[in-house]
Amino acid sequence: MWIWIALCRQTRQVIARAIGDRSEKTCRELWNNIPAEYRKGHCFTDFWQAYQLVIPEDQLTQVGKETGETAHVERWNCTLRQRLSRFIRKTLSFSKSTFMHTLCLDLFLHRYNLDRAILLG
Repeated sequence: MWIWIALCRQTRQVIARAIGDRSEKTCRELWNNIPAEYRKGHCFTDFWQAYQLVIPEDQLTQVGKETGETAHVERWNCTLRQRLSRFIRKTLSFSKSTFMHTLCLDLFLHRYNLDRAILLG
């Protein structure tokens, strides 16, 4: 099970999420969950092939970690694992149920985005 997220580069808020495998189907679910206004923007991703199959070519730039363009997403993944042990694979707290995994993620996202909004004033 993989958590796919889309972050706003300006606010660092999570604007969309999808939970699933690493397939084109889950990538397409993420893309469809992104609000229409954000879907007009440019996307920076790693070199996973699913992105090439879903995101329009003129809106996609695939980069390596050394560029720093995906650093905020990588940092967000670390934040999630640090704050919620259920998102660490080898732990007793790991979610056994997809429903609970999704529910806890959505609650975390709500609080995370609210905290970002307060910081931005």
